[in-house]
Amino acid sequence: MFGLFKKPKLVKLRGLGENKKYGIAATTVKELLKKGCKMLQVPQSGARICLYEDGTEVTEDYFRKLPDNTELVLLTKGQSWKGFVCDISLLLGFSEGHTDLLIESAKDLLTDEHSEKRRKILRDLLHNLADRSEAEQKEEDEDWFQGLDSRFKTKSAYLRFNCENRVRGYLKEVGGHTATIQSLKVRREFEKTVDCMTEKLKSAKYNGCYFDRKEGEMNRLCTREGWFSCQGAFDKDRCESLHSINPYGSRESRILFSTWNLDHRIEKKRTIIPTLAEALRNHKSSDINVDYFYQLLFTRENLKLVHIVCHKKAAHDLQCNSRKIYRKEKRKRK
Repeated sequence: MFGLFKKPKLVKLRGLGENKKYGIAATTVKELLKKGCKMLQVPQSGARICLYEDGTEVTEDYFRKLPDNTELVLLTKGQSWKGFVCDISLLLGFSEGHTDLLIESAKDLLTDEHSEKRRKILRDLLHNLADRSEAEQKEEDEDWFQGLDSRFKTKSAYLRFNCENRVRGYLKEVGGHTATIQSLKVRREFEKTVDCMTEKLKSAKYNGCYFDRKEGEMNRLCTREGWFSCQGAFDKDRCESLHSINPYGSRESRILFSTWNLDHRIEKKRTIIPTLAEALRNHKSSDINVDYFYQLLFTRENLKLVHIVCHKKAAHDLQCNSRKIYRKEKRKRK
């Protein structure tokens, strides 16, 4: 006789876009809808119940299999729910105009949270919410400039210097190869080529524009706000992990950005420099297509900005284009 009565199931129910959850006991979905609509003061006509986790609609058969305390969402006619990912969308929209409130809430949660995984998520959230990328001058965000030379007064000036420094390092590596060349004649031609590249780099201000958000869209690698996106490994068309960073946002981001690489697709040490030296064994520097080597060594023609995780240090197995190494100039006949 007692088997005729079903044991009520206790669930946690909330309305769409609401954080408050209500504990409701019901034996069927129909009963749950009736109680839920009354509790949330919404019309029952067209209403339905979904799982909070992934938006699956709860039927009578499915309801009987649910464990107690399952989180559910009550949807009225015309409403939809795709799972807790919708809450993330709401959070992102909310953060646009309520950053300070979110920071305080995240700090409160962090104080009482004991799970290391959740603490990391909250710390990352706080790090991104505390973004100060809109500030450019030193007096607007002094913490960002901590540890830097006092001559830098703007963020763009330092990031430009950072890029210039990397390119100067590449030039130094090219010049350093001179000492390994045994033939005096070849060494002199190599030095002439390096001098020519040096002058081109000076004219281009060592391509520091790549990291400067004040530059035109065609010259910089970032957005106007300062966001950089990983361009993926040398053998990929894009970054599969969608890595991104804004070194203009905080001192921590600025420091982390130093681990990102301007990676040569065709390798500098293994391929480009040795190929240049080999080409000069039987040719003068004036016969070499210096622009081609310059582009491979110092420009976006061959450089990709990559997150350290996407930087593959193994041999790239990409070669220089032999057709472009030597100049193709037609002599004018008198």
